[in-house]
Amino acid sequence: EMVVPENHLLNKTINNKNVLITGAGGSIGSELSRQIIKLKPAKLILVEINEYSLYKINQELEEIKKKLNINQQPELIPLLASVNDESKISKIFKIYKPDTLYHAAAYKHVSIVEENICEGIKNNVYGTLVIIKAAISEKVSNFVLVSSDKAVRPTNIMGATKRIAELCLLALAKNSRNVNTKLCTVRFGNVLDSSGSVIPKFKKQILDG
Repeated sequence: EMVVPENHLLNKTINNKNVLITGAGGSIGSELSRQIIKLKPAKLILVEINEYSLYKINQELEEIKKKLNINQQPELIPLLASVNDESKISKIFKIYKPDTLYHAAAYKHVSIVEENICEGIKNNVYGTLVIIKAAISEKVSNFVLVSSDKAVRPTNIMGATKRIAELCLLALAKNSRNVNTKLCTVRFGNVLDSSGSVIPKFKKQILDG
């Protein structure tokens, strides 16, 4: 059954706040964006490395704003950037001062990451470290790492990179004294129709007989 978001809880860290989403054009990041815009943040900062994905989600959110008749707030800020670009990420945080951050940028396809191990580690582990450190440095109030159920006793490189990212977050949360940032991680299972989910593959196999 569908889990309905508890808006009274979400409002505390979203309503009238500056919210930043990494991987905003991806399947999970874009759905987070659709849910968050309805709670009227002050700014919704969309960080995405893929130009078309960023264009697509930005256009969709503009349409949602029209339907909800919210012209002023939130201000949509689409930014082309890689989570591995430490200098660019630091500037984004300094300029837009996010209060709440959802880190959904990651390579998710098991088979592709298996064939591109270095890039998988670079993006999923080092990219996460860059974002966490920037969040702590700029005193972001709330940081949420979107992890994967494949991080539980990982049997593949993708799952291992997500587990390492979790351990990095836990280590920084434990060792950083007087940190104002609440660091947490959430593991998603199979998000229906998401990139990396087996559901679209099963559907195609059924259609193909």
